[in-house]
Amino acid sequence: MEVNIKSAIKIWGRLSSSNVQAVLWCLAELNLPFERINAGYIHGVVDTPEYLAMNPNGLVPTLIDGDGPPLFETGAILRYLAGQYAPESFWPTDAVQRAQTDKWTEWAKINIALKFTAPVFWLVVRTAPSRQNPETIAANLKVLEKYLRLADDRLGTHQYLAGSDFTLADIQMGHCLYRYYDIAIERPDLPNLRRYYDRLSSRPAYRKYVKADYEELRVTDD
Repeated sequence: MEVNIKSAIKIWGRLSSSNVQAVLWCLAELNLPFERINAGYIHGVVDTPEYLAMNPNGLVPTLIDGDGPPLFETGAILRYLAGQYAPESFWPTDAVQRAQTDKWTEWAKINIALKFTAPVFWLVVRTAPSRQNPETIAANLKVLEKYLRLADDRLGTHQYLAGSDFTLADIQMGHCLYRYYDIAIERPDLPNLRRYYDRLSSRPAYRKYVKADYEELRVTDD
C-alpha cells in the first residue's frame, strides 16, 4: 500500500492516558511521524477555548493530520489511521475481510478496555487505598475474567486476536494488558493470553508507548 502522508500529524494527549497510548502505538506501528502535545489531567490545555474548538468534550486524544479537520474518540482515530495508512494485513480493504478484523477490534474495546479501565484500573490505582472497595474490585474482575477467558481461548488457536496477522484489533486489545499485568490484582492463569502479552511486549512501539509510567495517576492517602 502506497502511503501518502499529508504533513505532520499532531496529537494532543498525556502519555499516561491509555487511550492516547493506543493511538501512539498505532502511529508508531505504521511508521508515521507525529508531534505530541501534552494535554489532559495535570497538564491542562483541554479546558482552553482553542482546544474545546477542536474537541468539545475536553478529553484526550485529539488528532489532526496535516490540514485535515480535528479527530476525537480513540476508535475513530484508530480507524482513520488504519484506513489512510495501514497495509492490507493490518486493515483489509475488502469490506468482508475488514469486518472480520473490525469485529474483534470492537469486541476488545467493549469487553476488555471498557471493562478494565474504569471498573478495575481506576478503582485500584486512581482511588486512595482507604477508599477502595475490595469486594467491588473482585466483582468487576470476575466480569472481566469472562472475556479474558474468551480471548485466551481464541489466542490458543490464533497468533493474534483477529487471526495470523497483527491488526488494529491487537492495538485495541493489547494496550490494556500492560496495566492489567502490572497492577496489584489477582489474575487467573491464562497461558495463551500471557504468551500474547509477551509477544506484544517484544514490539519496540509497545514498549515505548504502552509500557509507560502511570504513577502520576496514582492516588494515595497522603
